[in-house]
Amino acid sequence: MSRRGLAAVASVLDQAASSATNILVLVLAARLSSASGFADFSMVYVTFSVLLGLNMAYVGQSLVLEKGERLGAECRSAVGFTAAASAAVGAVLLLGGLVLPGATGTAFAALGLVLPLVLLQDGLRYCFSALRAPERALAADALRLVCVVAALALQPEGASAGRLVLAWGLSALPALGAGLWLLRPYVRGARTDLRPYLRRGHLGQRFVVEFAVGNGSSQLAVLGLGVFATPLAVGALRGATTLFGPLNVLFNSANAFGPPVLGRLGGKRATVRATAALGLVLAAVGAGWATALYLLPDRLGRELLGDTWAGASALLPATGAQYAVMGLGTCALLTLRVLAPKATLSLQVVFSLLSVGLLLGGYAVWGVAGAAWGLAAGSALKALAAWWRVSRLPAAGARLDSEPVPASAA
Repeated sequence: MSRRGLAAVASVLDQAASSATNILVLVLAARLSSASGFADFSMVYVTFSVLLGLNMAYVGQSLVLEKGERLGAECRSAVGFTAAASAAVGAVLLLGGLVLPGATGTAFAALGLVLPLVLLQDGLRYCFSALRAPERALAADALRLVCVVAALALQPEGASAGRLVLAWGLSALPALGAGLWLLRPYVRGARTDLRPYLRRGHLGQRFVVEFAVGNGSSQLAVLGLGVFATPLAVGALRGATTLFGPLNVLFNSANAFGPPVLGRLGGKRATVRATAALGLVLAAVGAGWATALYLLPDRLGRELLGDTWAGASALLPATGAQYAVMGLGTCALLTLRVLAPKATLSLQVVFSLLSVGLLLGGYAVWGVAGAAWGLAAGSALKALAAWWRVSRLPAAGARLDSEPVPASAA
């Protein structure tokens, strides 16, 4: 296998290790906690997930678009900014946790203490992506997975949310140390410069808006559906989406590790050819996964989702179609992210909100199946619009943006 093929495999495995860590943390916490304790832990973990996404958008997504001889300095600056920003936010969470009463406040205070560790450890993945060394990210994230499972497995049954948060956060120390050691050869002698991250016009500011719109619209869709639909309908839609979790791993890998690889291909034609081929592959994988789930015997389906399987299985054709076109849309947006990064914001805003409208409208007309097909239609329209936008890029492969892509652009 070529070096490029090995890098692609390492990228997918790294994303799988990161996703498995998040899933196992919740599973182990649920098994160890009381119902109220897990509710507190879940609130903390949702808060962490939002902060993780914001850091990924502001620092990670702009970093993976960097290239050239200053990559070492850019990575060192990204690590420095993440450390400083997470320490500041962690201090706010710590103070807020001390004000909040009871176990909930203790859990948030614990998150404030460990936030710099967990955000910095995860942020190293994007440094290794920019440096085209995903195998180093895989080594650190695999160690993280082993350590967090061991740390939580050692906790007593009925452990408080605060104790579980501390165990989860402190278990990131070995992986953080290993990641910094693996990064050191690339950043030795480089100077840390945090000023680009504080300037108006930093590219990450646009990506944060995209994340906020995308994440916010999905939450709005769930809340809106919950107002009109029964809990069983919402559970069925969530259950059907959960079954496609492995495809999310592939999509996230493409977004996290694709830009540095595509950036080496040159102009528009080579980049579009590669992303179109990848989009067709992801669409085929999505359709194949949906077919396999649809043919799954009910007995095995109930092992996966319990009583939710009956409702979720009826939505598999719609959800499968949604994920198939999401593969095409992901690669179209990835193309724009590489060739014209400022072109993605308007697409994300318009079509994320459109998907919410189609979901609610579909439910009003055809029930929960209509909601699922509404999401599929929204994803299809976003993919169509994104590829149309790609087709209008300059043929020479020059970026639409007049200024260069690097995160340091003012």
